[in-house]
Amino acid sequence: MALTLNSPLPPFDETHDVIVVGGGSAGSALAGRLSEDPTLQVLVLEAGADVTNWLGTVPAGAVLMVPTKLHNYGFETVPQPGLNGRRGYVPRGKMLGGSSGINAMVYLRGQREDYDGWAAQGATGWAWDDVLPYFIRSEANERLGAPLHGQDGPLHVSDLRSDNPFQQRWLDAARQCGHAINTDFNGETQEGLGLYQTTQHLGERWSAARAYLRPHMGVRANLQVRCGVQVQRVLFEGRRAVGVEVREGGLLRRLRARREVVLAAGAIQSPQLLMLSGVGPAAHLQALGLPVLHHLPGVGANLQDHPDFVFGFESDDLNTLGISLAGSAQFARDVARYRRERRGLLAGNIAEAGGFLRTSPAHATPNIQLHLLVALVENHARRLHWGHGITCHVCVLRPKSRGSVRLASPRAGDSPLIDPAFFQHPDDLPQLVEGYKLTRKLMHAPALKAHWTRELWTAEAQTDDEIEALIRARADTIYHPVGSCKMGQDDMAVVDPALRVHGLEGLRVVDASVMPSLVSGNTNAPAMMIGERAAEFIRHQSSS
Repeated sequence: MALTLNSPLPPFDETHDVIVVGGGSAGSALAGRLSEDPTLQVLVLEAGADVTNWLGTVPAGAVLMVPTKLHNYGFETVPQPGLNGRRGYVPRGKMLGGSSGINAMVYLRGQREDYDGWAAQGATGWAWDDVLPYFIRSEANERLGAPLHGQDGPLHVSDLRSDNPFQQRWLDAARQCGHAINTDFNGETQEGLGLYQTTQHLGERWSAARAYLRPHMGVRANLQVRCGVQVQRVLFEGRRAVGVEVREGGLLRRLRARREVVLAAGAIQSPQLLMLSGVGPAAHLQALGLPVLHHLPGVGANLQDHPDFVFGFESDDLNTLGISLAGSAQFARDVARYRRERRGLLAGNIAEAGGFLRTSPAHATPNIQLHLLVALVENHARRLHWGHGITCHVCVLRPKSRGSVRLASPRAGDSPLIDPAFFQHPDDLPQLVEGYKLTRKLMHAPALKAHWTRELWTAEAQTDDEIEALIRARADTIYHPVGSCKMGQDDMAVVDPALRVHGLEGLRVVDASVMPSLVSGNTNAPAMMIGERAAEFIRHQSSS
């Protein structure tokens, strides 16, 4: 007989104090900090593997972000009207460390205004001055220190060791176009162009798992990390979360949480798990035949992502990743150098430079972000090019479009329906058009133009209408989904400022899904900050 949400639960197979569902950026930080308290028995459940081979350590392993299922869920969006009906790509890391194990490792926090905006939206206690201490606590920065940076945290942050000449060419082009050079995008101001710091240490990737979990696995008796475990749903007694049902080794098992269940599965899968557990928009759950435990209309709503456009340029320069006979020989030399020194092309993150600009003085702070890639990457590497080249991304930092995550079926293993609603709001596309113009001018500056031979797919788009049409034909994500279980106090909020799910007990969400709005930049470091902060909430409640 099938269980309903109110059926008496069969006996549990085992018991822990806190169960963390998801070993990604936020989940790793949360569990690592929680396990500092020896009185708390912490269990981390991760569906992916613990990748400790070269794919998990070589920075250029960011190529795992390309469309494959290797340690990557590789989701797609529903067809996007704003993208001429195309489906977007939604990579999410399926491994211990989550997307911090496959991303480009760019370490960014966002702007003060982002977090002050959260507080203004009802996320009290999450303003910039509230969250900055947790960023500092997390960080071990090899170059930058107090008062804005930490040097003793578990997360290593460093300058790149690729020694790539395109870094200096980028800086020279910035000066030629009259842009300020910024040596610390996490400093007092974010505006300007420069080189990104990354989550690396001595030329190796430093994922959230490597920072927060692996040093303690097998050392702290109160920390268990289990990989290859697919959580099916949260289990409830009344309105209190008491555990999870999981599929492990082909068997269904039930694991009890004495104190709390924490969903840290990310902006796509945390709302999916809530809905599979009967928590979400009642009409949507009922349409799929799921019993409704708690009508919470904001679950899966408010999805946001940075819409992004990519320029491509062919180049003869072997300082770029590419496919060629000469490039193969150079790559072999790069491999040898990396093994010897942990330096060179393989020590790079591919997205080595970038920055933040305002498309007009009407914007008080930067509203677009750029990433320069020392590789020719078109359509998330779905289309490969013979030869070498560079690409430059430009994205809108604070889009007003709001999408959703919905269930495609009542089965945990099925991909959900992901709708970022790109360009749904009329203010988003004009910003990207202006960002396009700024970026193209920069790429045509003498310092960069001298090192590419042909401009691909953008040379003919000159008028605003032509640029807009090109953007609709080619734009997609820069991989920063957030907001689908937003924090706040209004009717569409899913969690309160302590990240507890409204209307339920013993259940929190701790990941990028709780962000009320996007931060101005990459979302990996903010997700870890959220995990750091949540650990204090849970430890304080457990001790009170």
